Amino acid sequence: MRLGNSIMAKSSYTIPVEIEGLQFYQHDKMVELESGANLPELAIAYHTYGKLNAAKDNVIWVCHALTANSDVADWWAGLFGAGNVFDPEHYFIVCANILGSCYGTTGPRSISPKTGVAYGMDFPHFTIRDMVKCHDLLRQQLGIDEIVLCIGGSCGGHQVMEYAWLLKDKIKSMALLVTSAKETAWAIGTHEAQRLAIQADPSWQADHNNAGKNGLKAARGMALLTYRTFQSYKDRQTDSEEKLDDFLAASYIRYQGQKLERRFYAQCYWHLLKSLDSHDLGRGRGGAAIALQQLKTPTLVIAVNSDLLIPPEEQRFLHAHLTNSSYREIESEFGHDGFLVETEKIKRAILEWWGMISVG
Repeated sequence: MRLGNSIMAKSSYTIPVEIEGLQFYQHDKMVELESGANLPELAIAYHTYGKLNAAKDNVIWVCHALTANSDVADWWAGLFGAGNVFDPEHYFIVCANILGSCYGTTGPRSISPKTGVAYGMDFPHFTIRDMVKCHDLLRQQLGIDEIVLCIGGSCGGHQVMEYAWLLKDKIKSMALLVTSAKETAWAIGTHEAQRLAIQADPSWQADHNNAGKNGLKAARGMALLTYRTFQSYKDRQTDSEEKLDDFLAASYIRYQGQKLERRFYAQCYWHLLKSLDSHDLGRGRGGAAIALQQLKTPTLVIAVNSDLLIPPEEQRFLHAHLTNSSYREIESEFGHDGFLVETEKIKRAILEWWGMISVG
């Protein structure tokens, strides 16, 4: 088992974008997945900020969302970084890239040690619990005994809850943003539509990193309809002049699809959507309500009132069944993406709650 910071030495595939500060943990032992399949070895890409104090009680663990990477100080800069709520001067902040992604952690574009070629669509099915199981291997390697706060939005929130179940009292508090205890039929339906778009691309199963790129663009366009709202499109993508073609909304969807296609791999995206479908905190635990009731961790639950993908009723369910939770609902026209956009409102909610539970 090794720790290092060399991309070439630790990643068995080409990462689609350059990411500064990336570190790697190479776990050279077999990892068994929830499905019963095995990974013969595992690489985990991650970022750390700040230093672990002598008492080892200043760790903030961040679980990122679907297509994010581990550089949380970049994509959640309103909360993390010097002078922000979570300042590396005071905390040791860890964020690890999830299993199945393409930002350094083992995934479909990784080279299989058994075949010598990329796993591709033969990559084994994995779940949110598998993501957390892999990240816990990194936690142990880093010598972290407890986590003062575990925080995540969207599928990052899925991971936080599973991590709290795995570690129990080692996680002292958690913050759950726009997330749910179980993936809804609505969300699964949107995922299947996106997978069908990828599968309509004749190249989607090919053995190269650009496989399925046109399908990925279409899939991202579909996703953007659930990430934002009617009002946000009306306010920002309505044309000011009369047109017959080339409308702003159409251009916006194409642009967002191209952005993802340039920084992500279709085969990874397809597998990650599959992992979201199987999210169910209550699987094997008596159902979601009972599973939540057994989590005693002080928790902040944040909803965005206009969220179409994981609407506030899902967060209210969490609040109703978690035994030690606080609930905040943020007004925003940005829908699901509000957890990344409305950082000032989220910051205020976190600071108020943080002071109330006195763990910071």
